[in-house]
Amino acid sequence: MGTPPQLTPQQREAALAKAAASRKRRAEVKAQIKSQELTIESVFALAQTDDAVGKMRVKELLESFSGVGKVRAVAMMERLNISPTRRIQGLGRHQLNELRQEFMKPDMAIRPGRLIVLSGPGGVGKSTVAKQLRGAQDFWVSISATTRKPRSNEVDGRDYFFVSDEEFSRMIAHDEFLEWAEFAGNRYGTPQRAVEDALRQGRNVLLEIEIAGAKQVKTHLPQSLLVFLEPPTWEELVSRLEGRGTDGAERRAQRLELAQEELAAAAFFDVVLVNDQVESVVQRLVELAQN
Repeated sequence: MGTPPQLTPQQREAALAKAAASRKRRAEVKAQIKSQELTIESVFALAQTDDAVGKMRVKELLESFSGVGKVRAVAMMERLNISPTRRIQGLGRHQLNELRQEFMKPDMAIRPGRLIVLSGPGGVGKSTVAKQLRGAQDFWVSISATTRKPRSNEVDGRDYFFVSDEEFSRMIAHDEFLEWAEFAGNRYGTPQRAVEDALRQGRNVLLEIEIAGAKQVKTHLPQSLLVFLEPPTWEELVSRLEGRGTDGAERRAQRLELAQEELAAAAFFDVVLVNDQVESVVQRLVELAQN
């Protein structure tokens, strides 16, 4: 055996830093698996481009999934003739397919989440309900992409994905939206892949979108539940719309006219909820997702 290579202090420090970063990355992936943000298919895809993930041991991967654990992971690997030290990037095509099949079995399958589409007239309080629902562990609230500029209190990736007109057009051309529409000179759309991934991972999803968009979603995903949010009274809605300090008199009149048209669309929806108390609406949405 030859003499092992001698590392300089700088090389040794760089190697240690790389190893620490890889361990951190694998810990992040395992945490995302436990929280159902990643499926086994997602991890296999990551392993093709992320070296740290590719070098994760298969045993570590399997143990991270709810319902597997150490004993079942070992038994599964023995049954599939996978070495205890095998890493993800070392799996053959046949072994990858066998692992996929294991996770499709009834006792391993994740129950798909429920897609709830919340809509209603402007000013009814949809955003307030969605914001409160973000705190519910059972729900993932979808984030829309938009071509409009962010307001001072808005954060990219939290409130919206702010994209250019060119990028939005590219996404339309590649059929990346579940729905999209133009409003007041700007375009808004729901990225389809993120919604479908969350549903496959067993997470309930809420889309808070306009009425036209809700109808598009129903066409794409007939299993979605359309929920219409209406105000306690017409007078209450008028008060909310006229109380918006950012709108002029002409714009307020346009909003009221549009609200009348939007209220007439309630009959198209599966469920109608009255927003007399935000907490009650949130609780009802949680109950609907569990049915």
